[in-house]
Formats: sequence, C-alpha cells, structure tokens
Amino acid sequence: MLIAQMTDIHIGFDPDARPEELNRIRFRKTLDRLLSAPNTIDMLLLTGDLTDHGDVESFEKIADLLKTCTFPVHAIPGNHDSREGLLTAFPDTPVEDGFIHYAIEQEGLRILMLDSFEPDRHGGAFCTRRRDWLRAQLDAHPDTPTVLFMHHPPVVSGIDWMDPAPGEDWIVNLGTAIAGHAQVLAIHCGHLHRPIAARFHGVPVSVTPSVAPLVSLDLREVDLKKPDNRALITTEAAGYALHRWDGQSLVTHYERTNDWDVLAYYGVHLQPMMREMFAERE
Repeated sequence: MLIAQMTDIHIGFDPDARPEELNRIRFRKTLDRLLSAPNTIDMLLLTGDLTDHGDVESFEKIADLLKTCTFPVHAIPGNHDSREGLLTAFPDTPVEDGFIHYAIEQEGLRILMLDSFEPDRHGGAFCTRRRDWLRAQLDAHPDTPTVLFMHHPPVVSGIDWMDPAPGEDWIVNLGTAIAGHAQVLAIHCGHLHRPIAARFHGVPVSVTPSVAPLVSLDLREVDLKKPDNRALITTEAAGYALHRWDGQSLVTHYERTNDWDVLAYYGVHLQPMMREMFAERE
C-alpha cells in the first residue's frame, strides 16, 4: 500500500496574482508529478495548511484540482486553515466533539488523523479531550500497527522561529496519549516546510517538506530585538512523501518536483547487473 502525503500548500497567499498564484502552480506541479509517476497510489493525505487564510474559496481551489485523483483524499487542518472551510471542501471528513480527527483502516494498518489546530494560534494544540480520544483509539486496538498524521511536529527542530517551546502542554498531552502504546510505528507531520527526522517518546517523527516555498535551513537563534536579515522562505523545489506499507514494515520516501534527467534505464545492457543484485538476496 502506498500512502502519499502532501502538506503546507498555502493556497490563497497571493490570490490576486496573474495569471495564477505561485502556490497554486506549485501544487498543480506536485500533483501532476504524483499522478504521472509509475507508482500506484492508494490514498493521499493532506496534513494541514492547505490554505493560507482558511477561506472557502481557497479550499474550493484545492478540491477542484484534486478532482483528477482516482484514489481517496483525506485532510486535516493546519494553523492557517479553518475547520469550517475544510469541511466545506471535504464534506465527508469525519468530525467528533468539534475536532477533525478520525481513523482510516486499510491492509492491516490504522492511520489516525489528528487535529492540532487552535484558532488564532500559530503553534500546535492538543487539549485533554483530544488526548483522551487518541488514548482511547490506541487502547482499543493495541495489536494493530498504527501511524499518526498531524500538522504540528511535537519536537524542537532548531529552526527557532518555527519551533514550540519544549514541554508545552499540547506536547505533554500527546506524549501522555501515546505512552505505553508499542503499536505506534511513526508520527508524520508538516508545518516546518522542511524534511526533518526526529524521535518523540521513542517513536520516529518525520516532517514532510512543503508544497509551498520552503523554510530556510537556518539553525541560529532569533534575536527579537535585532533583525539580522536572515533568509526565512526560499523557492526550493516542492516535495511530497510516499509511505510504503507492506503489511509488516513502514518505509517513507521523499521526492522533489524539480526537473531532472534520467541517467540510466533498465534495458538489456543492465540486465546482468540486475540479475546479480537479485541473486544476492537468495
């Protein structure tokens, strides 16, 4: 099973751009790459900041482009979104207790889509009600491999202006919910606009790079009293993730959407090498 993930699309950042805003161009290019690649996608997960202002018009632009997908698309909100706008564009998305969180079960894997959105807050949120929902979900299926998807990473990356403070309440709540649940294989996030790997309570955490322009890789501390003219946002190529589940193991691949040349093809001239490599598996 192949699970595609896109995050941080930010449609509506420059809605009046002509002929089309940069973020929509990047989203179309990323989606085109996903659909034209040789891989058969089973589902696409959109992990927040689909829009820049949470408005219905921007959500509708997202949904319109997704009509070409032949596989299910599932979404959760990020800090730039609104639950109301998301549900307008994706009306079949489950809601429970006011939160957009839900489970997807397929081929022996449980995917838990988490809601870390809080109105008027840039950083993550995970209140006690969300904590209790997640813990109940994990308690009910202790033997089923489970992957968590959420917008905000529960780790400090070192990109100072994007990070939470260590030990924020929402991070503590998330940690409390997953504690003792060995079936949690990974946590996949967005928000930071860069590919990042970390661990949280022993669980691998991965951040998928954004579709919208990326955050600059600058790990210096920010001085709020002295702007230093550092680069914040760059035009690095958009990216997406492919999470491969074979029934036992979960492996994540990342691909950028910039153009490239093919330097080797699998033709007759490389058949001996291919046979040698496969023979080593025996």
